[in-house]
Amino acid sequence: MSSRILCGSSLMAIMALAWHGEVWASGIVASAAAATTDLGFSLLAAWLVFLIPAGLIMMAVGASEVEGATTVAVVGLVAVALGVIAYALIGFGFQFGGLGLVSSLRGATELVSEWSPMDRAWGPGWGIIGLDGFIVVRETHDANLLALFLYQAALAATAVCIPLLALARRLRFLALLGLGLMFAALVYPIYGNWVWGGGWLSQLGTTLGLGHGFIDFAGSGTIHALGGFFALAGILVFGVRLQKRENAAAPPPVHFPLLALLGAFLLLPGWFGLVAGNPLLTGNVSEVRILVNVLLAACGGILVGTLYIWFAAGYPDLLMVARSMVASLVAISASCAFVPPWAALAIGALAGLLVPLSIYLFEVRLRLDDPTSGIAVHGISGLWGLTALGIFADGASGQGWNGVGTGEYLTVAGQGVSGLLVKSGFQPDWPQQSYAQIAGVVALLLLGLALSWLVFRALNGFVGRVAGLRSQIAASDGHASGDE
Repeated sequence: MSSRILCGSSLMAIMALAWHGEVWASGIVASAAAATTDLGFSLLAAWLVFLIPAGLIMMAVGASEVEGATTVAVVGLVAVALGVIAYALIGFGFQFGGLGLVSSLRGATELVSEWSPMDRAWGPGWGIIGLDGFIVVRETHDANLLALFLYQAALAATAVCIPLLALARRLRFLALLGLGLMFAALVYPIYGNWVWGGGWLSQLGTTLGLGHGFIDFAGSGTIHALGGFFALAGILVFGVRLQKRENAAAPPPVHFPLLALLGAFLLLPGWFGLVAGNPLLTGNVSEVRILVNVLLAACGGILVGTLYIWFAAGYPDLLMVARSMVASLVAISASCAFVPPWAALAIGALAGLLVPLSIYLFEVRLRLDDPTSGIAVHGISGLWGLTALGIFADGASGQGWNGVGTGEYLTVAGQGVSGLLVKSGFQPDWPQQSYAQIAGVVALLLLGLALSWLVFRALNGFVGRVAGLRSQIAASDGHASGDE
């Protein structure tokens, strides 16, 4: 019955999307001068985005053993709730507290506080964290701002699901809640501010002349790679080493194949909402091109992942193919608005190949216990997607992105976000755009992996010392009782 309900809900969402064709045709992408979008479509898109954490949870449960499947499902549901609540109370303010300084979105004038320690020395454009718009549930905001919160809350819930599902069987429930709170309230919003809230990464084009600044159109890094490497930090500190496999080429087992398959199919309409419904979309981009690129990348990942696992293991493994599809969606998310369709196919195909190779590296060679393959599917694929933008962006889309090149760019009128392989008539922006992408990747790894690992080590050491003191006290009490 539950699978029928989920299938029906997904079908209704797609039908509703088609019914809104008039709204779609009227333009969901605003011009750079007036960044507005249709409110009704934004609400529908936010609803669709919530299919992404649902699909990820179902895939994680499908890969879980019978005795642990219920725990994984509960952790996934709690991760969604925790992500939304923590983001509403704290995270939204940290991410978009200074949005009104860089965006003309209706209602954004309420958010005009961005902290930076470098403004006086280096000038504006170096924002680090927002300081306005906290406790969304208590305040009265403009409807467009609330639509932005709804959409971004779905992204926050998706991001929190990635590490918590990976660590669901390794930590106690309260510890998982603590890690989820840390990620949703601090790690994700801070990096999100740098990328989407007007922070320093997005402004590298105006401050240092690095292309159009760091670009992550729909979250290859901000949602997925950040969540994947946060999970890696937790696995390194709290996880255990796996035993060596007898058959190293065999893929991880799937225990509930139908559930994993349904979860994978739910992701595609969810991704359509993700890439097309962002209320902050600015610049000259084509929504049709975006959706075509997403579809081609997903199909490329499925095909290449299937061929590789068939060659390596002798049969087409369902879970590995589904993970290849997710990885291709993750990879194309950064650049789907700026690359031609052939490049989208190539990006998705390579992501589908990277998944089994990365799983082999992390789980077989390094023996890291990652039951959801979050490091490979979200982490590695996310980094590839961010890097690919600096190579394949063709200059035909994104004029004025991040405030760069509103009239002309590289002496070419109408040129947008550009990488190495540009369309005829445009100038390559190499290696400046790639430098901006590399800066974003380095910042992501420092915040999501290195700093998180240090915090986890400190917390683990503190908990270990407390447990040791309790054992000593208990032992002392026992000796005292024996002496009496």
